[in-house]
Amino acid sequence: MNARSDDAQKPAGPDNVVRALTLIPATSIILANIIGTGVFVKARVMTCNVGTPGMVLTVWLVAGLLTLAGALIYAELATMMPRSGGEFHFIGAAYGRCWAFLFGWSKSLVLGASVAAVAIVSVTFLNDLVDGRLPPWLREVLSVLFIIVVTLINLASVRSSGYVVTVLTAVKVLLVVGVATGAFLLANGSESHFLESGAQGICEKVPEGARMGMGGFGAAMLGALWGYNGWAIVSAVGGEVKKPSRTLPAVLIGGTLLVMVLYLFINAAYFYVLSPEEVASVPEASSVAREAASRFMGNAAAAIMSAALMISAFGTLHSTMLTGPRTPFALAREGLLPSALASLSDRAVPAIAVVTLGVWSIILSVSGTFDILTDIYIFVLWVFYGMTGAALFVLRRKHPDADRPYRVWGYPVVPALFLLVSLFLLINTLIATPWRAIAGIGLILAGLPVYFHYARRIGPRTPTWLGGDD
Repeated sequence: MNARSDDAQKPAGPDNVVRALTLIPATSIILANIIGTGVFVKARVMTCNVGTPGMVLTVWLVAGLLTLAGALIYAELATMMPRSGGEFHFIGAAYGRCWAFLFGWSKSLVLGASVAAVAIVSVTFLNDLVDGRLPPWLREVLSVLFIIVVTLINLASVRSSGYVVTVLTAVKVLLVVGVATGAFLLANGSESHFLESGAQGICEKVPEGARMGMGGFGAAMLGALWGYNGWAIVSAVGGEVKKPSRTLPAVLIGGTLLVMVLYLFINAAYFYVLSPEEVASVPEASSVAREAASRFMGNAAAAIMSAALMISAFGTLHSTMLTGPRTPFALAREGLLPSALASLSDRAVPAIAVVTLGVWSIILSVSGTFDILTDIYIFVLWVFYGMTGAALFVLRRKHPDADRPYRVWGYPVVPALFLLVSLFLLINTLIATPWRAIAGIGLILAGLPVYFHYARRIGPRTPTWLGGDD
């Protein structure tokens, strides 16, 4: 279908959405989702987990390489199926409509929890900025207001949302680069810190079982992977990316590599300014970034870091709301959710899906039930990451002649390693926190009655998983 006349220069994608996201806004979506708050606070726990700066940097590197392997896989699948909804199409093409629905169902539910949690974190940093003077009722109101604001922003055109996310991402990147550069150039640091250990640090609320050895390394990996979480998000707006065969691989791979460099840079800066024992002894209520910045910014560091962290969290909130509604939109397009969720506004935005996610997020933010969902978020996410990785092998066999503008480098070794690590993380979660894993499985299976209801209504029609245009 042709695009609207005022968007003639931006041809419509296969879902009738407008391809308006170019390289920089699309890359900004990935950076905005990945760079949240984890890189500013996780060094403390990770130092307690593995002891030395060298091991902390190694964990960030290994987790980054695993993330890069996932980005390579998604680059091939996303260019095969540049559709709004991302994994919904990848999983559907490999395993069928039921599994595609269960992915979309699960992600839509937990995404509301993620939006609610990030909104609350944004207000927490705002409260820090005003020295804790916000009363509890006002913090709750502001969390709702933040969600309403990002919902309204994302009702504008995709191009406008792309501009907003680009500006917010620039602030995030400047924050990382500014703290790291200032630490190396302005602070009185020492290279000798890299030869020391943080094993004797205070390590507030870090359990003994997660300190040193394989248990510590596994715990540090989970922390680093949380820091990298969000790398796959751009696939959800594949139908709104211009020239997806070129843009999507560049965004997925280039964005992931850039984040790896930034993360290694700022973590090295932390240990240059602070000894490992000082890093491990940072209070849980503070952040390593704030402590490091105070060494060259003095008393101004607290206010500046609180403001920057609030903007960083808000950027994550905005980009999550930008990409999240594309999943229920994709389900509704295939008749697997109410058809209203598939409607587009005159700005070619799935407006009802955006508003629905906003309302669901507000409900969770005021009820507090989002805590239950965020506890199982990572487990559910990696179930489908693993399935998507395996989908690459399935689709290579099922559709050997399909158009693949990009092919995974290092196939089949790279995707096989990604699958093995994904399986390890899932098994480790089942062993370490079985109830959280069981709850995640229950959340997925709870979608089956909903699926069968809609499947009976639409009959046996086969979705055009591989449909799409460039």
